[in-house]
Amino acid sequence: MTETGPDGPEEVTEVPGAAAEPQRPDMPPAAAEDYEGPRRRARRERAERRAARDRAVAIEHARREAKRRAAGQPADTPNAVARSTIRGLKVLLWSALAAVVAVALGLVLYFTPLMSARAVVVDGVAAVPVEQVLATAGVVPGTPLLQIDTDSVAERVATIRRVATARVQREYPSTLRITVVERVPVVVKDYPDGPHLFDRDGVDFATEPPPPTLPYLDTDHPGPKDPATKAALEVMLALPPDVVAQVGRIAAPSVASIALTLTDGRVVVWGTNERTDEKALKLAALLTQPGHTYDVSSPDLPTVK
Repeated sequence: MTETGPDGPEEVTEVPGAAAEPQRPDMPPAAAEDYEGPRRRARRERAERRAARDRAVAIEHARREAKRRAAGQPADTPNAVARSTIRGLKVLLWSALAAVVAVALGLVLYFTPLMSARAVVVDGVAAVPVEQVLATAGVVPGTPLLQIDTDSVAERVATIRRVATARVQREYPSTLRITVVERVPVVVKDYPDGPHLFDRDGVDFATEPPPPTLPYLDTDHPGPKDPATKAALEVMLALPPDVVAQVGRIAAPSVASIALTLTDGRVVVWGTNERTDEKALKLAALLTQPGHTYDVSSPDLPTVK
């Protein structure tokens, strides 16, 4: 912008400044100076809030300092480490120390005979000799317990024909316990080399004279995978003990034609292995009646002849 002065035309440059507060046209000049616009009011309120917050912080700090002085404690310094940080460092230090101790203890127990198998205890055996179990287990005395693979030992013991299951446990400080469950004979079958004993799963586990009351099994291919053998064993396991004691022979040429011969010569026509539990209950009641042939092939209509 150009203005004319005493010395001639002059060029004047205007510098833009802060926006002026709007002035009401009906307001006198003196009152306009005291007028507070929205922007000025907002700045003032923000300044007042900051001042109030700083004052509250200063009052709280002064209160804490006065309380410490009254209790005889040293004044808190700005550079003091927070108690929570110190507590966290202590927890971290103790955790690391515990881990180191655990690793060291594990190495000592694994590589030294401090906790070794000084005794191997065998439980649950009756027909199986303890010496056979120990020899099959193959545990070297003095071996650290942590170096013994208990699963492998149990698998080796389970290879004994008479053993149904085997469990191996470490008992600190120096014992290894082997718990054996032996197979129990349910039926017996004659072979050229002698009578073979079969357990509830159809496993041929022994060749020896059978117990006096053990019933004989008549099937073509006895074994744990033979359907007829499994059906016959299912019938034997469903019968009450007093009825089982009367059975001298069970024949199962097929799954659908099972028959029992009692020790006194009476015959039981069983039929299929369906509804086995119902047939077992009906047979126990029928055997109290006189007769020679007891037919429970249809448990809804059992007959006695």
